[in-house]
Amino acid sequence: MSKVKEMTTGPALPLIFSFTMPLLLGNLLQQTYSLIDASIVGKFLGINALASVGASTSVIFLILGFCNGCCCGFGIPVAQKFGARDYATMRRYVTVALQLALVMSIVIATVSGYYCRDILRMMRTPDLIFDGAYDYLLVTFIGIPCTFFYNLLASVIRALGDSKTPFWFLLFSTILNVFLDLFCILVLGWGVMGAAIATVVSQGISALLCYFYMIRKFPILRPESADDRKFHSGLARTLLAMGVPMGLQFSITAIGSIMLQSANNALGTTCVAAFTSAIRIKMFFICPFESLGIAMATYGGQNYGAGKPERVWQGVKVSSAMMFAYALVVAAILLLFSRQLALLFVDPHETEILDKAALYLHVSCFFFPILGLLCILRYTIQGVGFSNFAMFSGVMEMIARTLVSLYAVPAWGYLAVCFGDPTAWIAADLFLVPAFWYVYKQIKKRNHEKDALSAM
Repeated sequence: MSKVKEMTTGPALPLIFSFTMPLLLGNLLQQTYSLIDASIVGKFLGINALASVGASTSVIFLILGFCNGCCCGFGIPVAQKFGARDYATMRRYVTVALQLALVMSIVIATVSGYYCRDILRMMRTPDLIFDGAYDYLLVTFIGIPCTFFYNLLASVIRALGDSKTPFWFLLFSTILNVFLDLFCILVLGWGVMGAAIATVVSQGISALLCYFYMIRKFPILRPESADDRKFHSGLARTLLAMGVPMGLQFSITAIGSIMLQSANNALGTTCVAAFTSAIRIKMFFICPFESLGIAMATYGGQNYGAGKPERVWQGVKVSSAMMFAYALVVAAILLLFSRQLALLFVDPHETEILDKAALYLHVSCFFFPILGLLCILRYTIQGVGFSNFAMFSGVMEMIARTLVSLYAVPAWGYLAVCFGDPTAWIAADLFLVPAFWYVYKQIKKRNHEKDALSAM
């Protein structure tokens, strides 16, 4: 039997650190695959193929970000009921979440696949790379149910305090993905589309294995009555109230990214290739920020459910200290070795692409502490049930990126693209810092009211 873990007692630092590490390793695995995937495409298929993959990155984040956000949101009521030790309701939430996931993933896959070509046209994707971008994007959209179910199952397991089990399935998925990548691209000759097929197949297999393992090894999740297997509309509304705002937050953020990428696409294939390379490297190095945020969502959800708001604030302070220490280290690495890292994707003679990729990374790393704070506050706010505030922070990001895309990029070109994300992070934090103080006061007030009623 796999072990669940409560984070409602004990020092916050070791709890958050031990929970974060498997998440971090899992995120690093995903980003390592992303690096390898882009490296295989760039080295074996050429710069145009690499640009084809990069041209659809923001669109994938728009759609898959919504799906992943919903999955994280669906895990929050599970974490809260687990923290409150209401296991019967927790199991019903899991059942309803799986039912919602089936319907939502099929609908999203159908609609996004149908409009795939129109989306790329609206993004001003260069004709030279359009067909490759379309093939990659279409296959990714068709595979949305695989992605949705894997992320939902991983979210449920993490809600029980177990971040290690999803890591092992992610490790299997990553290894399988790399082998399928090489097979589909080098042996079958499927080009860019082969990279997308490899990803979808590996995620689908991992989702199935994860489901059977979860049912077998987590007795606390097994339905114990017919009521545990039924669809409950009230629970569905709660799940959607948590999941949809989180999904929209990712999607709203991605709309700004699409605007920024569209502006960058208009600058030509060289800028697209440099942007693609730099984004892959940046995503690898910001994994700890995302991992700390996800850990705080579970930590916050469990302690909110247990009626311990002071531990939520303690967790924010501890995770922020870890984040700042890491941000200083990674900034030094990127300032010194950005150009060398970009050589993973392009040949040494592509000097213009290397220069532009290094510029993007140099600008971004100075703002990493702002991004780290964003992740911690946003996920904590989501974990205690205020998903709408997290969504509004995404609106701030979207507005900032849109303004940069419409006004700064036409004036200053690729340099403005480099400042697009940092500007969005600053805008989000300007909202999230006061929002967190409000949320913290609210959950303390609710807890005092609950204690007062219990004492009567």
